[in-house]
Amino acid sequence: MIRIVAVSVLLGATASPARAWAQACCAGASAVTPGRLELHEAALAGLELRAAAVLGHYTAQGRYVPSPSADPEDDFEQDLFGAVRVLRRGQVALLVPLVQTMRATPQDGSHFGGGIGDLNVSARYDFVRAGEARFFPGVAISAGVTLPTGAAVESVPTSPLAVDATGAGAFQGTVALALEQTFGPWLANATAIVAERTARFGQTPGMQVTLLAAAAYTLRNDAAFALSASYAFEGDALAGDGTDVPDSSKRATIVTVSALWPIGDEWRLVGAAFLAPPLDAAGSNQPATGGFTLTLIRSWS
Repeated sequence: MIRIVAVSVLLGATASPARAWAQACCAGASAVTPGRLELHEAALAGLELRAAAVLGHYTAQGRYVPSPSADPEDDFEQDLFGAVRVLRRGQVALLVPLVQTMRATPQDGSHFGGGIGDLNVSARYDFVRAGEARFFPGVAISAGVTLPTGAAVESVPTSPLAVDATGAGAFQGTVALALEQTFGPWLANATAIVAERTARFGQTPGMQVTLLAAAAYTLRNDAAFALSASYAFEGDALAGDGTDVPDSSKRATIVTVSALWPIGDEWRLVGAAFLAPPLDAAGSNQPATGGFTLTLIRSWS
């Protein structure tokens, strides 16, 4: 499954009105990407809980097909993550996921399994922060590596319905360019992400590109609300002889609504609901899911 990556730029604000712009760049950005350090923070640690249900799937031709009620699938994940500031404008982060899956069929019954997923190490550097130039957005570049620490499907052949599979079974490298700007209490973000993975089963997956757009509004108490949409597409895989594998390309669309609520100066809570639209042409060769996340973060200045 294409994993949608929400990567954006951490911004500063120096223009007037200072308080509203500072809120938008900090709380608003955190509502979009909870694991980011805010401007005054030196480090953070957090736990994100994720639950999703598979509503259906998209065929290779992009037709949406609802899941049969007798074949449910529910996915759960708990992400432990942390970030540390390096230099004045950079930060590095580590994410450790725990993944569980519940699947059922009339023939095999209901099964539940899971384990550790694929670890991710990433870094981001902000070249320009929002507000540093009135007519020029903040600019940041991110890069990350995902390690195949989870159990791939082929490594759990005796697992009923493959519920113990927790990883992609391949290394993945990711780079991203993020643009972000504040407009009073509003924040706007646009991010482009490119990912490449190593070969599996004699095939090399196509390059994956994700486009993310988000808008956030920050209240005076530093609470924030955000709406984001992402579209990911992946080209046909390449066979061992260098030819395209027909009908292997993938597409996925995700719409997310999120909210941030500060708990004092050191804690914050972020909740989000996401949905892959159950519509034709919204995806291909992918499951369509809907669910929610809840994230608790502790920061240090």
